[in-house]
Amino acid sequence: MLALRLVTGSHPLVQLRRLLVATAAAGVGFLLLCALGYAAGHPARSSDAALRLLWCLPPLVATVQFAVAVARTDPSTRPRPGLSAVGLGPGRLTVIAAASTAVACALGSLLALLFYLHLRGDITGLPFDGAAADLLAADRPLPLAGALTLLALLPVAAATAAGLALRPGRPEPAPDRSPTAGMPWGVALLTGGLAVETYAARGDGGGVFAGWFLTAIGLAMIGPSLTYACGRLLQTARPGAVRLLAGRVLMTESRRLGRPLGILAAVGAAGVAAAAYYGGAAFGPLTWLGALVVVGCTTATLLTAALEARQSRARTTAALHRLGAPPTILRTTALLRAGALIAVFVPLTWLVGTLAAVPLQK
Repeated sequence: MLALRLVTGSHPLVQLRRLLVATAAAGVGFLLLCALGYAAGHPARSSDAALRLLWCLPPLVATVQFAVAVARTDPSTRPRPGLSAVGLGPGRLTVIAAASTAVACALGSLLALLFYLHLRGDITGLPFDGAAADLLAADRPLPLAGALTLLALLPVAAATAAGLALRPGRPEPAPDRSPTAGMPWGVALLTGGLAVETYAARGDGGGVFAGWFLTAIGLAMIGPSLTYACGRLLQTARPGAVRLLAGRVLMTESRRLGRPLGILAAVGAAGVAAAAYYGGAAFGPLTWLGALVVVGCTTATLLTAALEARQSRARTTAALHRLGAPPTILRTTALLRAGALIAVFVPLTWLVGTLAAVPLQK
């Protein structure tokens, strides 16, 4: 009961973040069910069905990343004095965080199943029942075991990732250590992904997906290094107090902010490439739904990581206030950090997206 009260008695903003996780999970679950329905309605097109299921992977990964970020910033999962005495030590709190993440994702998956059955016409009595019966292969029975298996993927993956991210004794990297052991591998994966996409541009969609997957991993790996470099550059050429503080914060938070920034850059590059190739004309409703889930989850993950970084700097901020630092300094350093990151990641996003669109246009 105490564990349940820790979860349900959280701040409304925490509950809102959990609701957003459930909403994203509902979108992913609906995409997975649509892929399953296509496979059931077109048994002779197994390769196309497998490709549709494969393209559900980016929304699923983005939702898992967002769920882990929400679990990391959940106040109910932080060790507090007195909780260990009643059996809620760090290990038990990690289990609670993983369980709450699984519940939120399972709730979204259940809503996706109900909505999918409603659009198929299997559940009637509500508006728009059976509105997409032709598209969702309502004339064929839905494989219940396959549907439940697909819907269980996200809760299990999110709960496992949250448990691993919050496990007791997890080693934290030193904040002053440069995260440049990831830059060579990231550059190699980025260039390799572009090469794979170029090679597979005239082939099947699976090769293009593999190329984009490698590109996204490469951008995610070089994100912390680029964030660290931005902090270094801000402190060059005889900096003042504002530039020193802004650069130091970027260097300290490079790992926390850099990875979601890199993933957001990968999503933006994919949008640039898709806009250059398709122009938005060939996008269907499911494509827009997947893009909305990916963009929404990556943006929310970045904002959540920024909130986590702000919470970790609470003591430093309080010390600056005690020393009499004016509030304008903190706002100026925040704007300076944002400007430096935009100046680096926006051109990188445009460059990668443009390069990725070149082989598709041939």
